[in-house]
Amino acid sequence: MKILVTGGAGFIGSNFVHYLYGERPDWHITVLDALTYAGNLKNLEGFDESRYRFVHGNICDAELVDSLFAEVDAVVHFAAESHNDNSLHDPRPFLDTNVVGTYTLLEAARKYDRRFHHVSTDEVYGDLELDDPNKFTENTAYNPSSPYSSTKAASDMLVRAWTRSFGVKATISNCSNNYGPYQHIEKFIPRQVSGVLLGRKPRLYGAGANVRDWIHTEDHSSAVLTILEKGKIGETYMVGANGEKNNKEVVELILELMGKPTNDYEHVTDRAGHDIRYAIDASKLKRELGWEPKYTDFRSGLQATIDWYTANQAWWQPQKDATEAKYKAAGH
Repeated sequence: MKILVTGGAGFIGSNFVHYLYGERPDWHITVLDALTYAGNLKNLEGFDESRYRFVHGNICDAELVDSLFAEVDAVVHFAAESHNDNSLHDPRPFLDTNVVGTYTLLEAARKYDRRFHHVSTDEVYGDLELDDPNKFTENTAYNPSSPYSSTKAASDMLVRAWTRSFGVKATISNCSNNYGPYQHIEKFIPRQVSGVLLGRKPRLYGAGANVRDWIHTEDHSSAVLTILEKGKIGETYMVGANGEKNNKEVVELILELMGKPTNDYEHVTDRAGHDIRYAIDASKLKRELGWEPKYTDFRSGLQATIDWYTANQAWWQPQKDATEAKYKAAGH
């Protein structure tokens, strides 16, 4: 199998490349990444060049995309602009990458009749109330609340339309919040962990009551591979590991695991339009495709993540000051 992974130098994409490299030793992996601030070639070190190659380019480049699709059997599409705060400041890159970029890939998949898996987010469904007993399912109506989530919702709809109208062999997965190694320190967990390592207090939006459904990125990778190999064309699969925690709980657990007082954090102004709660029902994926998560204990998964950031400070320190300057300018 020859596979193209878009966005493979980013957090979730690079973890998938590492997972795939280990699980499918007879596959050849091509990574296409624009190397924006979120992409890092250090995420992709240690691969045998006979089984892997990196291509620096943009998914909106139709000529480049066409040439790569001609050479592969399947495509897993991770590439996206994905930070809510950034989308509130400047939505345009999100439209370009998430909508136009996905369209460009779908046209190539259509031309070459390639298997196509589209990686999306639970944020396309909006949010749930804290006391709502329900979780997001494949049948939940879309209700995105930010420029980021709205462009991901648009990309999902494009995939469905190209599957129905043109017969593109596509599947979609909508996943909950990922955590694990190689995640940019602008994101919630790495930002707090790296701050504590530097002697800074964690910063919590509002009261910290907002709930996220956490999944270790290795479990996301195994789910994507399962869907790629076993998923039914035209179907959508929810990916989650029953990891609901509110942000206050996560910050306090980080502090506990790092040997700090659990109340040693600061509150900052809440994000505009901050979604209240996400929760994923992954029963279809488990029932129909036999997938099960490995990291079912958030505490142990978080400890492993803290250990990685502690051992790899040279990886994240060059990004830290610029990231914090952006947050400070936004009042966060």
